[in-house]
Amino acid sequence: MTQRPLTWPLDINHHPHTLRRMGRVLSFEDHALARLRERVAAAEEANQDLIAFARGHSGAVASIHAAVLAGMEAESFDALLHVVTQEWPLILGLDAVAVALIVGDKGFRVDSTGVQLCEASMLQRSLDQVDGVILRAVERGHPLFGPACDLIRAEALIRLDGDAPAGLIALGQRTQQNLDTRHGSELLLFLGRSLSAMIRRWTTPER
Repeated sequence: MTQRPLTWPLDINHHPHTLRRMGRVLSFEDHALARLRERVAAAEEANQDLIAFARGHSGAVASIHAAVLAGMEAESFDALLHVVTQEWPLILGLDAVAVALIVGDKGFRVDSTGVQLCEASMLQRSLDQVDGVILRAVERGHPLFGPACDLIRAEALIRLDGDAPAGLIALGQRTQQNLDTRHGSELLLFLGRSLSAMIRRWTTPER
């Protein structure tokens, strides 16, 4: 069977099947092009995140390691809390660090001003909202920062798990700089696990 040659403009009456095939091809090409554009945009966004993280990565690793080493050198539980709330802000380049712990049916909040009792139920609600690490910009810091919460514009909440008392570390900054680009979630998880181990060392009775 001899097919009539295609002429432009197409005669729809003589080439309906060809036109439908071309329509499907054009539709597929448009869809593929849209997907390609989405992938390129996603890759560019991810690349920007990697660049932002890489700019501070080496310094972030060094500061996290220095903070952990300072905590390991503490010779008592009180000394450990002093290191975390007084020295970690300087080591990590932050404006505030606070720790919250649930011991039995009591809650404790520790910051640069000392130790305060607080409701264990309130701490547990905060704990339930944190799965590993939360990093965010805020208009007002978490209540764990105490009086300093009004000054905090960016914060990281790190969950403390394991055999040690359950709790949170709160890291705060006065500027809205993205904490994730400076320290990274994995580094903060490492910091949290390290502090949990240090707390367990001082709160677990010797056998």
